[in-house]
Amino acid sequence: MDSTPAAAAASLSSRRVLVTGGLGALGRAVGDLLAERGARVVLLDRAPAHSLPGMAGVLGDVDLGDQAAAAAALEQACSLLGGLDSLVNVAGGFRWETLEGGSVESWDALYGMNLRSAVVASRAALPYLLAAAPAAIVNVGALAANKAALGMGAYAASKAGVARLTEALAEELKDRGVRVNAVLPSILDTPANRADMPDADFARWVHPQALATVIAFLLSDDAQAVTGACIPVAGRV
Repeated sequence: MDSTPAAAAASLSSRRVLVTGGLGALGRAVGDLLAERGARVVLLDRAPAHSLPGMAGVLGDVDLGDQAAAAAALEQACSLLGGLDSLVNVAGGFRWETLEGGSVESWDALYGMNLRSAVVASRAALPYLLAAAPAAIVNVGALAANKAALGMGAYAASKAGVARLTEALAEELKDRGVRVNAVLPSILDTPANRADMPDADFARWVHPQALATVIAFLLSDDAQAVTGACIPVAGRV
């Protein structure tokens, strides 16, 4: 088997990919890597759109909590790409707070940002993915879904929902040509996380580009036998 970089790039050369949360640190890293490997990529985000080199398009001001808005955005993305065979659900958010000192609203907010966004985006994408099968969905969960730390209850619960969504949807689609997997990163090495934890050892964290390579593998033909997997990407945390 040819394992050269050129072979890896060729494995994504025909992919048409939508990345939600595409204007964040991880979304940008995923979009850039997939484009470098030959995929056509559209980034979607709640933030305002701006053009980016190498992307087939950028769709901004999209609320993935709104099913009608998501459906319209998916239609626009498919028009830009000429179809859709890959969806990467990066969109999400984080809050640290204890149950005693926090609010019920935070649980609702993190459910909406992390789980509902993946549900709505996946549901809107399904007709296009099924039409293009073989196709793939990769969800971004979190290692915290396996064991929540102090102040991580709401976040971990929402990311545990992403893992269970991944498993259930993989079962639903495994005989219809759509693979569904998830990556479970620990702490991502982003400017925001560095600012929040300035005394941490950043070298132990997961760089967005490193996580992007795992996502690229899951979208590729090399992962054609993998579905329903929730893959820890922990760095050295």
